[in-house]
Amino acid sequence: MPRDTAVTDPSVTLSRRDWLRIGVPAALGLSAPQVHAKPASGAAGFGRAKSVVVVFTSGGQSQLDTWDPKPNAPAEIRGAFRSIQTRNPELRVCEHLPRMAALADRFAVLRSMTHNDLDHGSACYLALTGQFHPQRSSNPPPRPTDFPALGAVLKRIRPAKHFPHTAVHVNGPLLAPIEVSPGQYGGFLGRGYEPAELGNVTDTDRLVAALSLPLDVPVERLPSRRDLLARLDPGTKSDPPALKAFELVNAPRVRAALDLDREPEKLRDRYGRHRSGQACLMARRLVEAGVPWTTVFFNHGIRGQDDHPDDTDEYGWDTHNDIFDSLKTHLLPRFDHSVSAFLEDLDNRGLLESTLVVIMGEFGRAPLVAVEKSFAGRGSPGRKHWGACYSMLLAGAGIVPGALYGKSDRIAAYPQSEPTAPGDLAATMFHALGIEPDAHYTDATDRPYRAVTGHPVTKLFH
Repeated sequence: MPRDTAVTDPSVTLSRRDWLRIGVPAALGLSAPQVHAKPASGAAGFGRAKSVVVVFTSGGQSQLDTWDPKPNAPAEIRGAFRSIQTRNPELRVCEHLPRMAALADRFAVLRSMTHNDLDHGSACYLALTGQFHPQRSSNPPPRPTDFPALGAVLKRIRPAKHFPHTAVHVNGPLLAPIEVSPGQYGGFLGRGYEPAELGNVTDTDRLVAALSLPLDVPVERLPSRRDLLARLDPGTKSDPPALKAFELVNAPRVRAALDLDREPEKLRDRYGRHRSGQACLMARRLVEAGVPWTTVFFNHGIRGQDDHPDDTDEYGWDTHNDIFDSLKTHLLPRFDHSVSAFLEDLDNRGLLESTLVVIMGEFGRAPLVAVEKSFAGRGSPGRKHWGACYSMLLAGAGIVPGALYGKSDRIAAYPQSEPTAPGDLAATMFHALGIEPDAHYTDATDRPYRAVTGHPVTKLFH
């Protein structure tokens, strides 16, 4: 069953001194991490990954209409689509995923993800942090006492040595449903630990600016900020990592990593000339540049089709009342095209061996097809939110290719075996990076937190 534990509750009231210690040092990226972890484990897959890439299918991808179809179920469960066979005789996938079906020998399907949070904001928070939100099944705003995104935790535990950012978010910020979702930021670690946000990478003019200093913080002001911090906290080191990071921003190789125009036109076309496709291509370039953690928001909003029905860029997987048309016309073809290109490209370049790719959303969709007219007056069939059982994919970094892990019941409503919680998935990703599940860190007030609350699914690795 999903685990709902944490070492410390960050929502407790903090003193003014606590906020100074968190806010000032972390905002500058100057506080030194305190990390405690066991020696490296010999378990399968441990430390195989140099990078993790999360492709986040925002809104809740339907397990029945993608990776866990039930062709023998009644029509109200089965839905409108047929399934097609893959090279794995036990794996059939939706007919609208032919390119991914052809690559089924390169990824594993986990069909027993489960939790009990049923709204997008808090469920996205759970997926992106590995921690349950205090307000389950809600859409809360981000707040400074949130748990940090997993990329921010990684930066606290093991910051990147050769790139100015340990974690990068591409094609965000994630909107759930129309406001910015919690779980994407530094939370109680402070802004200095937030993943860099690239946003829409088809807007090439602003890419490098996204990783540069704010306009009100010229480089010459960094020494004065360092001196201010030293007066507030005499234990601060004299060689702040922030200064090194900002120096690296101007390095030619960093700017080159963000320049999609360096890619061949044919390859850019293969990924797709749209936000989702070019975001996946950017993720590959970030892997090559040595970024340890990249999150691609494949859809930057969970559901934008109500306001922009003709713009596929705005579509999300929250398909309450338009599931079959939206999947067939907008979501599945683009996903199939771009994600297959990403996996092929990583594999062809020899990067998949050291890159863990995780393709997931915040939950799945309900088994029963229903008609719901609450969105923009549209009343076509759809599926409601469902966290009790859903599917996701993993590839690379020692993942058993072509494997099936976990099993759902006859209507994909509940796991029949190997129930896996978001905390377990977070532990699995950190396991691939060589971080033990009981590793912990302290915040700026010296309070301890476990890096993850679950246990790695080592059976996924060979």
